[in-house]
Amino acid sequence: MFALSSGMPPAAIAVVRVSGPQAGAALQQLAGRLPAARRAVLADLRDREGKPLDRALILWFPGPATATGEDLAELHLHGGRAVVAAVETALAATPGLRRAAAGEFTRRAFFNGRIDLAETEGLADLLAAETESQRVQALGMASGHVSRAVAAWQDRLLTLMAGAEAELNFADEDDVEVGEGVAQRLISGMGALADELDQWLARPVAEVIAEGLSVVIAGPPNAGKSTLINALAQRELAIVSPVAGTTRDVIETPLALDGIAMRFSDTAGLRADSADDIEKIGIDRAKAAVEGADILLWLGPPEDAPVHPRPIPDCSAGRPLARALPPRRPTQPIVI
Repeated sequence: MFALSSGMPPAAIAVVRVSGPQAGAALQQLAGRLPAARRAVLADLRDREGKPLDRALILWFPGPATATGEDLAELHLHGGRAVVAAVETALAATPGLRRAAAGEFTRRAFFNGRIDLAETEGLADLLAAETESQRVQALGMASGHVSRAVAAWQDRLLTLMAGAEAELNFADEDDVEVGEGVAQRLISGMGALADELDQWLARPVAEVIAEGLSVVIAGPPNAGKSTLINALAQRELAIVSPVAGTTRDVIETPLALDGIAMRFSDTAGLRADSADDIEKIGIDRAKAAVEGADILLWLGPPEDAPVHPRPIPDCSAGRPLARALPPRRPTQPIVI
């Protein structure tokens, strides 16, 4: 299979990858030779009829120590659209070669044991990362940080299990260490492992960082909700008017603040005395948005803000201006 592995042309350089048992034959057909492994070589590329395609750098990576676990070839082309199209056409005309499906290179790397599932998800998130927090998280997963931590936990747990089984089943053997000291070490080891797992579980879940925090701006009519979201977005996103009930629907905009992805939503003013059926629909939608928010920015009297069933600490001198609501994901509410 083959695919364009770099960004869409035009660009200075375009990288086309070929993976599979026929990768070497395809490279020989285009370049007329197979270069030394893992060494960039300048070569003239030609199609099956001998017509020139491009002068490019070619690289040959014999498997299984490659990104996909298979034989792999790379063509570093000039990044013009016509150049890339001509090379892809020549590759498609090669017997046994086909264009790769979306994500197929990563899927083969996973099936061939080059990366695990956590690294696969991290790679996908890294390619889609738009903020600094998304990049840091995705890079950690793609580099195997999470997988190594899980493997270490598994080793520690197996060691503790072996010690417990030895204490329970082989205490009468002369070569097995037993006693109160051994039991205490096991209990301490299990407690330390549980504490470490609790610390990891207390971190924000990956989906929150990848998708962005849902921040809902709510409050009574004419509280300045639309003005606030316009100021944050630095454009006229919502209509600002002194007429109560101007905002009827939920207006959402993605923003990145200090490298953190967020989705801010402006909502209709919450009040119980509306006689307008359309405004009532907007209020219902606002309430639904509030219930699904990760963070609520309440622009109104603090005592009127929606209250979470669990106690939430005050965030400003005993008078909370914002309350964290039950998130859509199984994490602790974010308090601001």
